[in-house]
Amino acid sequence: MLDTRNMSETHPSEVDEQVGFFDRFAERASLFVAKAPFFAACVIFVVCWLVQGIVKMSTEGLMAFASTTYQLEINTTTTIVTFLMVAILQNSQTRGDAAMQKKLNAIADALSDLLEHTAEQVEDTDACQNLMEDAEELRAAVGLEHREST
Repeated sequence: MLDTRNMSETHPSEVDEQVGFFDRFAERASLFVAKAPFFAACVIFVVCWLVQGIVKMSTEGLMAFASTTYQLEINTTTTIVTFLMVAILQNSQTRGDAAMQKKLNAIADALSDLLEHTAEQVEDTDACQNLMEDAEELRAAVGLEHREST
């Protein structure tokens, strides 16, 4: 039988409480960008860009709106913001996924212990065997995210 307690898997109770500077920053940033004020600021930015284009078009003619400089301003700005947001949100998502996986592993480990204990109490050998097999499958699933390939 596979004993997952001896694996190098970190249990939720063993997770270090210290969170690094970037992780704290990424968490706060992801919370900020997920709220309405950030979206409103983005909308205001785009509206200001459009107003600038209309003013430019009224002073310089219709082609000013399609100028490469005017288009480059919005493209560069949004590309930079998008690039930074992807990095920040990916950090938050990865940490969230890792925490969730540790919780699921702890639940699977505890449930397999419960199945084994229940199997010891069952008198029907077929039912006992099924419970023991289920317990082994659960134990094999603990830490699977580190062993499975795509």
